[in-house]
Amino acid sequence: MVQTGKIEITKRPRVGLYPGTFDPVTLGHIDIAKRAVNLVDHLVIGLATGTGKSPLFSLDERTAMWMHEAKSITGGNATIEVVPFENELQVALAHKVGATIVIRGLRAMSDFEYEFQMAGMNQRLAPDIETVFLMADPRNQVIASKLVKEIAMLGGDVKPFTTSNVADLLVNRCRELARR
Repeated sequence: MVQTGKIEITKRPRVGLYPGTFDPVTLGHIDIAKRAVNLVDHLVIGLATGTGKSPLFSLDERTAMWMHEAKSITGGNATIEVVPFENELQVALAHKVGATIVIRGLRAMSDFEYEFQMAGMNQRLAPDIETVFLMADPRNQVIASKLVKEIAMLGGDVKPFTTSNVADLLVNRCRELARR
């Protein structure tokens, strides 16, 4: 005879951290965030300084960019918060904001190799935090911030790769840099 019964589990809000440099925010980033809000109760978009990178936009500018773009993210019941972080590990920020999940987007196998290593290191540093990989929508798999910046710097149209707000900010920044 098999016994059955209910086990009461106290549910606490599921907090996810979606970290990155997001320089600039692309349609691929927004797609991952839109899908992440279906997995968590609260999504923290963590904006990193980008160690070893030379961002086109300051941390404050990228934070404002995400604050604007986050307003258009619908679906799920999650709340969204945008948090900049400097000189801090992802897992340290995750602990600080109460996240038990780190969300990462994957476009190609080359992304997977790096992300696999990062997930392994994060697991060793913080075994209580799980990494969840979301595959990029096929329409967004080729979009990379680095390439979008390059297209903008060379006068190409970036509107197919980001929102009109971000495209305008990017074009204006490239014009400023060209004048220098």
